[in-house]
Amino acid sequence: MELWIGITLVSAFLQNLRSTFQKHLKKSMGTTGATFVRFGFGMPFALTYLAILHFGLARPLPSINGTFALWAAVGSMAQIGATFLLVHLFSFRNFAVGTAYSRTEPAQAALFALIFVGESVSAGTLLAIAISVSGVMLISVARTTLSPVSIITSIFSKTAGIGLASGALFGLSSVAYRSASLSIAASLPAPDAIMQASFTLVVVIVTQTVTMLIWIILREREELARIAKAWKPAIAVGFVGATASFGWFTAMTLQQAAVVKALAQVEMLFAFASTVFFFKEKINKLELIGCLLIVLGVLSLLAWG
Repeated sequence: MELWIGITLVSAFLQNLRSTFQKHLKKSMGTTGATFVRFGFGMPFALTYLAILHFGLARPLPSINGTFALWAAVGSMAQIGATFLLVHLFSFRNFAVGTAYSRTEPAQAALFALIFVGESVSAGTLLAIAISVSGVMLISVARTTLSPVSIITSIFSKTAGIGLASGALFGLSSVAYRSASLSIAASLPAPDAIMQASFTLVVVIVTQTVTMLIWIILREREELARIAKAWKPAIAVGFVGATASFGWFTAMTLQQAAVVKALAQVEMLFAFASTVFFFKEKINKLELIGCLLIVLGVLSLLAWG
């Protein structure tokens, strides 16, 4: 098994865990606060990973260049916007539809990679992405009332628009992070995917933390008290989120962002499994079909990607 595959599977599991923690935090603070926690409390762990690589394992640090700075900035802001929109979706009663559309991230990442960096994917990979995305969207709306009218209505709903925007920004951030990480390889004695990923993560997460902290102080200062009060679960979100991000950045340094994010759809299977086995909820036909489509998409991706 290729290294990026194992890293992606672990990262998907950790992201599912982080999302569970983050939904819990949304009950005790606003959207901005719950978004900030992912970055602010993840920053110390990201710095720790980089310190271990550099000081503990004597791996050299890469140098920042203009290309890196541009893509890191684009990725940072895009991910803040994407996370904010995704957390905001939890405020809607019918957030499942919006969440489903946010899962179009792999397809949108493939489009952005083609537009901005000229990176194309094979027809087989595109088909695998389409299959897995269809499965994820089917699971997301499986417990809603489906009819021709409701499907058409959902496409033009506010939550669908927010979900698509979130998916687009996540897709853009993925492409930006891969481009940033690859741009600093030449400054190292030899390419080092793990160091490139860790360094990129630190620059990005520091940028995100400082940007959001300034915003909160200027516009939503009351969130600071809520964040401080929820410091224990916030640390869990930070640790799991930073570790997952470290994995994502490494995987996307080794493989195209769209391909990594397509495989990452297995996160939905992890979420679904926890719902079934831990909360003892029954499976309906649409959810079962959705799971099978995800598995088929992932297997197709590994065969054709």
